[in-house]
Amino acid sequence: MLWNQVAQTVELGWDFYLPVLLFVALIALAVPVWAAIGAAAITMLWMSGDLPLSLVGESLFAGIDAFALTAVPLFILTGDVLVRTGLSRKFLDVAEALTNFAKGGFGSATVLVCGMFAAISGSDAAGAAAVGRMTIARLVESGYPRPYACALVAAGACTGILIPPSIAYIIIGLVLGISASTLFLAALIPGLAILISILVTNLIVNRIHGYEGGGNISASEWAANLGRALKSGWYAFIVPGIIFYGIFSGRLTPTEAGATAVVVTIIMGFILGTLKLADFPAMLVSSAKVNGVILPIIAFSAPLAEALAIMGVPQGFVTSVTQLTNEPWLLILLMIGILIAAGCVMETTPNIVILAPILKPLADNIGMNEIQFCIMMITALGVGFITPPLGLNLFVVSGITGESILKIAARAIPFVLCMFVVVLLIAYVPALSTTLLPEIYK
Repeated sequence: MLWNQVAQTVELGWDFYLPVLLFVALIALAVPVWAAIGAAAITMLWMSGDLPLSLVGESLFAGIDAFALTAVPLFILTGDVLVRTGLSRKFLDVAEALTNFAKGGFGSATVLVCGMFAAISGSDAAGAAAVGRMTIARLVESGYPRPYACALVAAGACTGILIPPSIAYIIIGLVLGISASTLFLAALIPGLAILISILVTNLIVNRIHGYEGGGNISASEWAANLGRALKSGWYAFIVPGIIFYGIFSGRLTPTEAGATAVVVTIIMGFILGTLKLADFPAMLVSSAKVNGVILPIIAFSAPLAEALAIMGVPQGFVTSVTQLTNEPWLLILLMIGILIAAGCVMETTPNIVILAPILKPLADNIGMNEIQFCIMMITALGVGFITPPLGLNLFVVSGITGESILKIAARAIPFVLCMFVVVLLIAYVPALSTTLLPEIYK
């Protein structure tokens, strides 16, 4: 019904439907997302004649000709260097020492180290792989069923795109023309809210099923353990400290913070003797592969966004939706439903570049703060990382352990529900996203 209204409002024809069908078919055939988006965009422009095809090359270049995007490969490389130097294990040692006073302590430590890794790499898949290799076997030894241990890591790693600095916020800032530094600041409280919700959910599930014991140490033992862990690994926190202080103090742009973090992490690796020149080719290739997935999607999404804008799809969507209802709370719920559904079937980057320009006018129409909209969108899409059929984090931890994706997804249901609650809070309580912002953005 809704889409029929959109089609009538904008007068959509085969110059729209055929490219969309082509996109769906290519995705179903496992064609890379960037190629599917590019084919759909070029077909749409060719059939509609709204924009000369000779300008597509210029549009592709303009889509990625942004200084802010330089931060993406830098944060990815920082996360890779962090793992290869062994600094990520120092995070785990501190997190474990911090939580071993409570029952379910190592499960809580796993979630915390996911958040620590997220504060550096900005990538959820990298966090799931790095933390999963360190913790899943120990979680199973601690008493957690393997599928649940995988689900816990997959859920904790969702913070990779939710806790700043995040690649997703860099991309949506580029698409909508919003400062990435502003989005990082706004995302701090919501990102921590997601982390805390996963922590609390794990504690509740652990108490119900009695997976992990522990928590039988005195306050003096806990303080001694934490002191030893901090003494042994305090230097690992220099890297996130540089990133957070540099960005939030305004002394460094996200790109400059990423570059500084890479250099500092490499120097620390050489000093510790855990990094050698021979490691660089593998590190650079690994990071280039991840970056090579993201940038082509952004590039080919630019002409697609232009084609949709010329056809009036975003404006038609807003008009049609507001004809159904003018209730802001219903429209927000509709947007959340669209975002979570999209996150279940497609990766975050194409969802951002395709859906942000369509949904942003609707958010503006109901008076939603644009910063709040961005935080809500990224958090809702983040739920898709632990929901089938795509569920990128599910695939990552399944690949590490060999555990069935469906079994992991079933154990991830409590985490999906707790993340959904936080999404609703972000959507209906603007202060969660705007409290830390200067008055100009509120």
